[in-house]
Amino acid sequence: MKTFINLLMTLVITTMSFAQENAVKIVFDVTSSNTKVHQSTIRHVKMMSESYPDSNFEVVMYSGAIAMVLKEKSVVAEDLEMLAQKGNIDFVICEGTMKRHKIENSQIIDGVRSVPDGILEIIEKQQEGWGYIKEGQ
Repeated sequence: MKTFINLLMTLVITTMSFAQENAVKIVFDVTSSNTKVHQSTIRHVKMMSESYPDSNFEVVMYSGAIAMVLKEKSVVAEDLEMLAQKGNIDFVICEGTMKRHKIENSQIIDGVRSVPDGILEIIEKQQEGWGYIKEGQ
């Protein structure tokens, strides 16, 4: 019985250690106006958040990716809004890009927040130890 309890405790500790080692923080950089890139970004974030539920993900969109977050233009609006409701996924749009394209907050998909500068947001995440993925085609 003692051997069984020791084996069980070892298994629990190993499992907890493995789960903690697999927790990641990843920032996705999206600048493309290509809707296929928007779709693949959502697919990647969705799959990774399901595979690593204790991890954190942030999608930073700027430049040509503005259409990805527009209620009237986004081909991923439904999935983006659903994923934004999860506690470990964050979608952000650059305010400089919004200003350049004359976009108001009311035009942005619910759940997307804005940051003053998309590039600076990515740099700050990297300084905090986040991994980086450039989404592209």
